[in-house]
Order: sequence, then structure tokens, then C-alpha cells
Amino acid sequence: MSKPQRHVFVCNQNRPAEHPRGSCAAKGSSAVLQAFWAELQKRQAYEKIAVTYSGCLGPCEKGPNVLVYPEAVLYSGVAPSDVEEIFNSHLEGGTPVARLLAPATVW
Repeated sequence: MSKPQRHVFVCNQNRPAEHPRGSCAAKGSSAVLQAFWAELQKRQAYEKIAVTYSGCLGPCEKGPNVLVYPEAVLYSGVAPSDVEEIFNSHLEGGTPVARLLAPATVW
């Protein structure tokens, strides 16, 4: 495997339902992760993009959260339906999706 141009981390943190911070898993991050893997496979972009699940990325109340390196761009409130746009605009086009960017107060 060659060094990827971009690395996507999808928070898959799970906490008990009564936890005050909540969790990305409770907000559907598993479906987001599956959508990233499906899009990666559809595009056969394995040499350019890596997708990995991760633990907590920080702003749990705004999840599901997705972090893209090397730019250190944090997306919040990501839904499976957003994944194709993130691929087109950011991962392949180099332009982050502004409407999904985590607020400056948390990132």
C-alpha cells in the first residue's frame, strides 16, 4: 500500500445512553463509516485515501464527527448522505465542505 494523500478518521465512540456527552455511535457513526468504506470501494481509491474508525474526536454533542488529515479538518453532524460530497469536494477536489465544518469554538 502506498502512502495515502488523505486519511479519514470516523469516530465510532460508544458510551452508555445516559452519558452526558453522548456518543457518535449513538448518533449513527457506524452507518457513516460504512458509507465511507463503500464509497472508497466504489471509487477504488485505496492508493489515495485511507478510512479508519477511531475513538472520541472531541465534540460528541455535534457528532457523528469525521476528521481528515493532513489538513486536520473536522466535520460534525455527518450523515451517510454527506459522504459522496466529502469525497468529491474534499478528498478528491481538495476543498472542504463548508456546511459540515465543526464550529471554530470546538476545533
